[in-house]
Amino acid sequence: QVQLVESGGSLVQPGGSLRLSCATSGFPFSESSMNWVRQAPGKETEWVATILAAGRPFYGDSVKGRFTISRDNENNRLYLDMRNLQSDDSAMYHCAKGCTWRGGSFQGCESRGQGTQVTVSS
Repeated sequence: QVQLVESGGSLVQPGGSLRLSCATSGFPFSESSMNWVRQAPGKETEWVATILAAGRPFYGDSVKGRFTISRDNENNRLYLDMRNLQSDDSAMYHCAKGCTWRGGSFQGCESRGQGTQVTVSS
């Protein structure tokens, strides 16, 4: 049974930084591509970042240069380091696996955790 449990979200001022963590179990983490996605109230789920099993990262345009995705295969954990946070980054952040794209458009993910809330406000 796939389990994805996020932590680390909080209220932060614009320009601030946060580190999100995702504890995983129930699947071969080291062999899996992993993702972060986010969803703000009233908006569709937005893909944030992907890290391949071999460690190569990919980022959405809105976070490129500010966010860093990483993984710890020994402890089955996924991370998202976020800096220079802005109000538009406020959302529920989810760790996810089994995400798909069609024609370059994000379609969704097979599994995601309950999420951790990030609020950027002064």
